[in-house]
Amino acid sequence: MQKPVIADKAPKALTLEPGTYYWCACGKSKTQPFCDGSHRGTEFAPQSFTIDVKKEVWLCQCKHSKAKPFCDGSHRTL
Repeated sequence: MQKPVIADKAPKALTLEPGTYYWCACGKSKTQPFCDGSHRGTEFAPQSFTIDVKKEVWLCQCKHSKAKPFCDGSHRTL
């Protein structure tokens, strides 16, 4: 089983508009925390999530959160 690349040991705070987004699960994307297709050839796939109303979110960049794509503080133990 491959392990994801830790893109950063801190979450990314963003204000997102309503819509569907694709979170990078492999950690290789150059457009963190969103997918840019860098996972091709790996066992990883982006995780889609939908925002219904404009709001601030904290997206995981360590790729170890149990609440993916959202940060749960797992980066503190890496």
